[in-house]
Amino acid sequence: MICFDWYYPEAARTLALKGAEIICHPSNLILPNCPDSMPVRCLENRVFAITCNRTGSEVRGGKDQLTFIGNSEVVAPKGAILHRAPRDQEELYLVEIDPADARNKALTRYNDLLRDRRESLYR
Repeated sequence: MICFDWYYPEAARTLALKGAEIICHPSNLILPNCPDSMPVRCLENRVFAITCNRTGSEVRGGKDQLTFIGNSEVVAPKGAILHRAPRDQEELYLVEIDPADARNKALTRYNDLLRDRRESLYR
């Protein structure tokens, strides 16, 4: 996904349906909600997400200045934030993950996140 794609649940769902285990999400985020929304996207789809966002600000020649929210993060398939970078500084951080954790879409032994979708009701 790229930048504002996080706002649309269909973007992450489509990637999960196509077999994505890790969603890479390079961004220039200025709205504050994405870092708290990505755990939901991961939980909804049982995928990892890696959001890489800018920090600082950008002057745009006569337009309003953009201030980026930072908070790059790595989120696990069950919504746990494995690491979130600071808002106001660059950071390099390594997180070890196992992509296989994103392959199990079972919520319980009776409920499967993707298999139980009722596609006939989508139209």
